Parts: sequence; C-alpha cells; structure tokens
Amino acid sequence: MHLKPPAKPPLLQHGARMKQPEFHRLYEAHPGPEKFELIGGMVYMASPVTWTHGEPAAELAYLLGVYKHATPGVRLGQDATTILGEESEPQPDLTLRIDSACGGQSRVNDDEYVEGAPELVAEIAYSSVSIDLNEKREDYEQAGVKEYLVVCIEEQELRWFDFTSGNEITANRKGEFRSRIFPGLWIHGEALLALDSDRLVQVLQKGLSSRAHVAFVKRLDRARRKK
Repeated sequence: MHLKPPAKPPLLQHGARMKQPEFHRLYEAHPGPEKFELIGGMVYMASPVTWTHGEPAAELAYLLGVYKHATPGVRLGQDATTILGEESEPQPDLTLRIDSACGGQSRVNDDEYVEGAPELVAEIAYSSVSIDLNEKREDYEQAGVKEYLVVCIEEQELRWFDFTSGNEITANRKGEFRSRIFPGLWIHGEALLALDSDRLVQVLQKGLSSRAHVAFVKRLDRARRKK
C-alpha cells in the first residue's frame, strides 16, 4: 500500500486576491525568502532590493533611530509585518509608532506582529513608486495611519502625507519637513536624498531641542504613568 505524500500548502502568487487571515496563513507557510504584502486584498511580491533602495532606507532608519532614542515611548521598526485590516497586511520599510503603553493606536500581538495602524509609516519608493503612492497610500489612509512618508528616489523628492488634515506636509524655506504627529521630527529633504548624514542630524537635533518635542516627551511620560 502506497501512502500519498502530505499535500503541500498552496503557494502565494503575485496578483492573487484573498482576505488577510488566508494571506497570513499562506505567508507563514511559504518556504522561500520572498517578501509578500497584501494591499487592498491583492497579493504583491516585492522585487529584490537594490543598493539604490537600501542605502537611503538605512539613512532614514538611522535618523528615525536618533529620534526614537531621544523620545521615550516611541517605537521604531523596520520591515515588520503589520496587520491593518481584513484586506491589508503590508511590511512597511520603516514604522514609527507610539507605544500602546503611552496611548498609541497600534499594538504588538501575541504572535509578535503589529496590529492596528501605526502613527507613521515610511516607504522608500524606487521600483515600487506607483504602488507606494496609490494602492499603499489608500490602504494606509483607510486603516488610520496618521502620516505617510514616501522617499521617491528617481523623482528626487519627498512626499509626506498628513492623513488627519488631508494635506501634504511640505518643506519650509529652510528645506525642512516637520512631522505633526511626532513633534521634533524634522527632516531636511535635500539632505536625505543626498545621503548627507551630518546635515540630517544637525536639523534633527534642532527639532529635538524644540519646546514642542520637550512637551511631547512629557505627554508620553504622563500617559505611561496613568496605565
């Protein structure tokens, strides 16, 4: 008597349509190293990451890391699966969120995945610029993400969406973009695109010294103490 080998789980395929629970189950069972995301109920398989994408991602990660370390109660993650809803499970390049213990709107579940909308999501858009500025933007906005930063490499521009107001955050006369949800998070757009670490940190340090950032840190501390 010949026993049939156990059936292999179906593989994820680019362009397939499904709900988040099915996507999550198949993704966990997927045998390869490929990166998949569920955006608007459709499966997307990411392209291999080039140096052109990876270098500015590292630059922005470093900058957000400096902000995070100066702001107790803020959490930073890179390429972390985020469950946003029944048709959405992306892996943002970078995520900046307020800790749930300090009143943040997302949490880390028992399986160690983020659930709920982080306050800020950032994507480095190179080969993925169309998806990042359209399908992903719609998903993030509908899920309740507060701000969405897209670093457009070929276009050499920053697009910073403030979903709360429905407007974009634009640079001031000094070329600085200033977050509204994370006071003191000041990013010099040209410096980021030029990978000018010194200038980036100089501008951020000014933001960290601002009254708004000092007040934000105190507000997070009060929220944590109330828990």
